[in-house]
Amino acid sequence: MTDRRLAISAWESLFRAQHEILREISDDFGEDELTQAEYDVLLTVVRGEDNSARLRDVTANMLISQPSVSRLVDRMVARDLISKCVDPLDGRGAIVRATERGAAAFRRLATVHGRSIAERMSVLSDDELAQLQRLTTKLRGA
Repeated sequence: MTDRRLAISAWESLFRAQHEILREISDDFGEDELTQAEYDVLLTVVRGEDNSARLRDVTANMLISQPSVSRLVDRMVARDLISKCVDPLDGRGAIVRATERGAAAFRRLATVHGRSIAERMSVLSDDELAQLQRLTTKLRGA
């Protein structure tokens, strides 16, 4: 059995580190044309084949509810950041695709945001980063 106090202490440390790091790197979104939530949608979309993804996959990768994702996607369609069409393999589903404008905005911000993340995480060695990735992956699968 895990030491309860140690588990709680480790959890609090992880939570506080995440909160502090997210606060620091959220400055990347202050002056750009994308919000952090829009960036998260585009992160999933541009990684997909032909800069597209199923809406259900976008929803699964977001940390907000399905109705909130649907409203966000609709706002992004209205802003010409993504397009949305019926999924030909699932008539109840939808496919979202990055527009040229959305993909370009994502690339601009990804460069800045990636640099901020790398800089913030540079306090850890490559071995420590690999260990952190293994540990957080293990926690997510628990």
